Amino acid sequence: METPFARSIPADLARRHTWRVRAVSLVAPATVAAGLVWAILQPYRLTLLHPRGESFWWLVAEPPLLVIAVGLLFAVLVARPLIADLEARDATTR
Repeated sequence: METPFARSIPADLARRHTWRVRAVSLVAPATVAAGLVWAILQPYRLTLLHPRGESFWWLVAEPPLLVIAVGLLFAVLVARPLIADLEARDATTR
């Protein structure tokens, strides 16, 4: 009897990541989470909620939103290539 749910895991998914890869992959989500927590704990910093005559740059350059944006940019521009390099280096040393 064959079940569609039982299958083997590909070797590349089954391998263990090094602590460096795990640390780099956690930086971006931790930064975004910190920005979200900051925005929730101090909603008065988000002038988008009450713009009252503020200029465009005052509305865009809000610290919690900048922290979230930096976390997302780090994930896309830094973490992905760095993780690929670390995994390639680990593959050659094994």
